[in-house]
Amino acid sequence: MNTYTAPLKDIRFVLNELADLRGISTLPDCEEATPEVVDAILEEAARFAGGVLAPLNHSGDVEGSRWQDKRVIPPAGFAAAYREFAANGWSALPCKPDHGGQGLPRLVAAAVSEMWKSANHAFSLCPMLTLGAIEALELCGTPAQKATYLPKMVSGEWTGTMNLTEPQAGSDLAAIRTRAVPQGDGTYRLFGQKIFITWGEHDMTDNIVHLVLARTPDAPEGVKGISLFVVPKYLVDADGGLGARNDVYCVSIEEKLGIHASPTCVMAYGDNGGAVGTLVGQENEGLKYMFIMMNAARFAVGLEGLANAESAYQKARAYARERVQSRAIEGSPAPVAIVHHPDVRRMLMTMKAQVEAMRALAYPVAAAADRAQRHPDPEERRRQQALVELMTPVVKGWLTETGIEVASLGMQIHGGMGYIEETGAAQYLRDARITTIYEGTTGIQANDLIGRKIVRNGGAAVKALMAEMQATRIEAARQQDNGFATIAHQLGRGIAALEQAVDYIVGNSTQDIRAVAAGAVPCLKLMGIVCGGWMLARAALAAQARIDGGSSDAFHPAKITTARFFAEHLLPQAPALAETIVSGGASVLALPEEMF
Repeated sequence: MNTYTAPLKDIRFVLNELADLRGISTLPDCEEATPEVVDAILEEAARFAGGVLAPLNHSGDVEGSRWQDKRVIPPAGFAAAYREFAANGWSALPCKPDHGGQGLPRLVAAAVSEMWKSANHAFSLCPMLTLGAIEALELCGTPAQKATYLPKMVSGEWTGTMNLTEPQAGSDLAAIRTRAVPQGDGTYRLFGQKIFITWGEHDMTDNIVHLVLARTPDAPEGVKGISLFVVPKYLVDADGGLGARNDVYCVSIEEKLGIHASPTCVMAYGDNGGAVGTLVGQENEGLKYMFIMMNAARFAVGLEGLANAESAYQKARAYARERVQSRAIEGSPAPVAIVHHPDVRRMLMTMKAQVEAMRALAYPVAAAADRAQRHPDPEERRRQQALVELMTPVVKGWLTETGIEVASLGMQIHGGMGYIEETGAAQYLRDARITTIYEGTTGIQANDLIGRKIVRNGGAAVKALMAEMQATRIEAARQQDNGFATIAHQLGRGIAALEQAVDYIVGNSTQDIRAVAAGAVPCLKLMGIVCGGWMLARAALAAQARIDGGSSDAFHPAKITTARFFAEHLLPQAPALAETIVSGGASVLALPEEMF
């Protein structure tokens, strides 16, 4: 059931017009990422996504991964697809050349990653977590750890995981109990159990490198006593070959709502004498190191929201064009395709506008991460890092929440057939539902946004962002209508609403934090909608410039139409959300316990 075709035209447009790919290619060590080279990469990625991964999406969902005697057997075709994935060099795309990577920008990796996630969400989780583990080891690992693990992980010969939470802990990592006992030879023996470990066991590669949070015997309580360890499935000999099986096993996998092909494992450490591991970095600094993986994963999960939405939209659009049902509302002699019906058109356009807004928001954040890492000016690196930190919870939270909404609309367009599994529409909703939960729930992202990112330095980062939005609004207002008057007006209302919310949060975060926190999720949604509207306004202006330059491509006026639709149908939510943030907290706190 292969319905995914990579939207290369829109991907290229966002890369070039909004994320400034050409500018990214001038950064140190990014010189090879020219638009021409990136075009070739995108074409090959689109072929692999549509031709290899997408055909396995439905069958993998139906078959699922299976647990048998502490082993996990992925669905048919997954191991061969993974071997091809690694052989083609996709696992090495954004990794540093020091260990065999291609060193391409995060911006390019984000565009390619979107295709993997759209084509096969469950498959994409395995290389996604491996990349996070690679980055953590690159930044924090010892020279020996880097030499032992990174070449094989970068090549895709080995995969990686992150092992954070435990049954009693949930999102409260201060409550983890896994023990790491020093052995006097530089190694530790780990004892404990970890849950929700994505691709924690499989047979697609010879080894799996687990990054595990645990406590040493004298560690202080809470998050200040957490250390990070490398614990491989198979120990590695001095010559780099595989040695003895380590004492870490998958003791079960979860039965889940979606992403059935991706095994979510319960991992047991030390049931037979202790799992051998080595310390990453300094003792008791593990949570800081793990956040390297977590922040990378949060951005990547945001892309999953976009990717699920893109696939759901493509399926719904195809169905609406083909499904003939009912006469047109204005009267017609025969039934028409449902795409003709006003409400279906509204739903399709809502899906399309939100998908394009998500992409237009995510890619520039990836580009900002490239500048934060590689720009030669330290002050510019600092400014770009502040932007990345501000926008990461928005990318993670708003894109995933919107992805669920878009997938739900896709089911609605299918009508009763959407609820029937054989159509495939339901899988996108089932798969999308986890994205707002793992790597930090929407509430966690929202509290991070208001409690750390917005209030930092008196709101300097978000105020700088709003100044850029105002510049776009002014430029849109100068255009000769063609929808720009509406875009500028509604964007202006959205910016004003965001300013109102930010002023309230910054002004009340110290003396009334509980009331501010009650509006955290509405604030995240407000910021996502306004940023999405802003980026679509930028896209419309870029499209108009192409039209003014002589373009006759229908893609460009469609961009303006989409931006206007978003402005008319989605940006008007902004003032209401601001009112909820400013005035709604008190009513939440005033509720008596018996209300629940």
